[in-house]
Amino acid sequence: MNLTLIAFVAVNFLAALSGAFFKPDAWFRTLEKPSWQPPDWAFPLVWTLLYSINAVSGWLIWEREGASSSGITALTIYGLSLLLNASWSAVFFGMKRLDWAKISAFALAVSVALQMVVFYQLVPLAGLILIPYLLWVMVATALSARIQTLNPQG
Repeated sequence: MNLTLIAFVAVNFLAALSGAFFKPDAWFRTLEKPSWQPPDWAFPLVWTLLYSINAVSGWLIWEREGASSSGITALTIYGLSLLLNASWSAVFFGMKRLDWAKISAFALAVSVALQMVVFYQLVPLAGLILIPYLLWVMVATALSARIQTLNPQG
């Protein structure tokens, strides 16, 4: 297997560790949630798939662009998206700041959309395979906003 691809997978799963460290607890279970929230079991399954897709997407950019200026720009956006993704769990579950989590989720959605556009311009497949990631992050953003609205004290 390609060592660079393994590195991209490793970086994504390091980001995912935030969700394993900061996870739903008793406080979260007391929050009011919308009826359309996906079931708890869906989150780890979906995120595993999305982090895998994101790893392949970043690897495709690296393979095509490498350390060129366009490659560095694209992968900087990629890194920012991973940082924003990892920070959401810390803000929501760790700090229990629903207001900041809503902002964090929105920033993540914007960064993933930007990543998708930039990647598409360089390697169309690398951008297109991010569509499910962007859609899920948009759902997560709406969910964060709705939970914050339903729990203004929280």
